[in-house]
Amino acid sequence: MVTYLFILFATLAIAAALAMVLNRSTVNSALFLVLNMLSIAGIYLLLKAQFLAVVQVLVYAGAIMVLFLFVIMLLNVEDEEAVLDKINFRYIISVILGVVVLSYLLYIAGSMADALPPVAEDMAQVGTVEAIGDELFSTYILPLEITAILLTAAVVGAIMMAQHKFK
Repeated sequence: MVTYLFILFATLAIAAALAMVLNRSTVNSALFLVLNMLSIAGIYLLLKAQFLAVVQVLVYAGAIMVLFLFVIMLLNVEDEEAVLDKINFRYIISVILGVVVLSYLLYIAGSMADALPPVAEDMAQVGTVEAIGDELFSTYILPLEITAILLTAAVVGAIMMAQHKFK
């Protein structure tokens, strides 16, 4: 089952990347980039790297893509007014079904060629939240605290500058 999911996520990531590059609409390209990032997060989950998957979804697919979409929408206001009117949902369903069929065919080809390597046993503990927390709060505690102090000072400074009225 894990192999099926890996082939599905990998095929979806490749298809979304190709659709992102080949699409003419900037908003649709950004949405395909979100789909690509979500499929990569799925691959991280399959590799038992829960922290990386959560960071991938929250930071990249969430925060960074919101900024991308704001900039795109501000720059192309008149070009992309009716994005949902242009989307044909039959095409979306056909692309999803095509990705599923293509991933199944790639899995069959990979299993026949014996090209799917197993995940090593020691890799199961590398990307977990516990492993990253242990490393952060033992080996890297001083850089972590310095970074926290610097970020807090930067936020306080930004608030002070935003509230200051220039004459």
